[in-house]
Amino acid sequence: MADAEPSYIDYETFLDPAFSPTSFANSLVLATNNPSDTPSDLSTPLSRVLFDIQEVDTHIHTLATKSALPLLNYTKEQDDAGQKIIKEVETQVSNLTNGYERLEREVIKRYDTADEVRQTVEKLWQTAKIARAVGRCILLGRQLEAQMAEVGTNKLSRKDDHRAMIRAATTLVNIREMLAASGPDEEAEHLSRIYLVTNLQSSLVSPSENTLQARGQQIIREFSMSSLAPTSTGLTTYAQSEDTKARTTSALIMLHLLSPQLQLAALQSYLRTSLTSSLASTARALINLPNLDRTLLEVSARCQNIVALESLLESVKPLPHSSQKKANGHREPPNFLEPLLASLDTSSLPSYFWRSLAEGLAVRVTELISRGGVNARTLRSQKERVRESIRDCVIKGSQGPSSKGAREGAWEREAAVMVGSVVGALGR
Repeated sequence: MADAEPSYIDYETFLDPAFSPTSFANSLVLATNNPSDTPSDLSTPLSRVLFDIQEVDTHIHTLATKSALPLLNYTKEQDDAGQKIIKEVETQVSNLTNGYERLEREVIKRYDTADEVRQTVEKLWQTAKIARAVGRCILLGRQLEAQMAEVGTNKLSRKDDHRAMIRAATTLVNIREMLAASGPDEEAEHLSRIYLVTNLQSSLVSPSENTLQARGQQIIREFSMSSLAPTSTGLTTYAQSEDTKARTTSALIMLHLLSPQLQLAALQSYLRTSLTSSLASTARALINLPNLDRTLLEVSARCQNIVALESLLESVKPLPHSSQKKANGHREPPNFLEPLLASLDTSSLPSYFWRSLAEGLAVRVTELISRGGVNARTLRSQKERVRESIRDCVIKGSQGPSSKGAREGAWEREAAVMVGSVVGALGR
């Protein structure tokens, strides 16, 4: 306010941050009136305020008139500067817009086109992958069909090649492995939705697997190489024995390829059947002693078959296969005999046969003696004959079909166990 014209108005009072309009009005009223006057005169302080306002208005008008041109020039300069800034900014915005349009044209649109191409290529690759897997599955199916015809399951085919069982089982395992690889990005990921593949499974793969299982189980069930049991055409020849061994070997390998547990179950079933038949026939022969020699010869023949089977199992090694290594998590056994012995908890199949048979005979003879009668008395009177017959049965049966000399000492313990199961009960 130093550069302004002289004025009686105290601008410092009005500009003070602590200025109070109420206090200022009260001071004006007290300055123009006597505190003792009952009616207060307000016209004088009001005139004072109005005069001050007029003075301020006049001062503002004077200042505005004197500074009009500088204010207009300042406003014009600010406006020109703003327009220049806007022009520069618009130029930059235009450049940015052109750059974005060029970027969109050269990068974004090309990326969109490239992404469409990528999606198309991925779908084509997936289609090709499925087609390749379906083609391989069909190829394996045709291969399996031809191999099953060689096995002799086709009514129109006269072939019967037992080695084809191994080839068919290998093909089945390959198909099984392929269809099992159904995880993400694996070969058979989408094959379960292909009708051709599911139809192949139901119409060819599953029936072929069942047929091979039945054929292998039948061959093992009919295994016989004993020189004590003549066939319908006479004694078993060398050629017939070799053919039986070859067929059984193929059946064992085939069942092991399909499932080691399946092979083990077939072998255990063969031993169970031999034991059951031998126990039943021997128990009947002990009641009817004239049939004892013929019955014990049949039992010896069954044991000779078991000896031959043990020798065959020991000589056959399993074919290595990746799926079984993954499933088992350990090495393959050196032969087919070791897992069977482990499952039966024995060191020898003939020993297992005689000891199991002795255990069952002991119960039957005890029942026979406890019933008494003519059969029990006859059996007691022929005790020595029964002893020698049973001992000879064990020695003959334990020799094996191809043994020339009798190695009696090797089986004396099993012979004693068998004799004790029958004669021991007679002596009580």
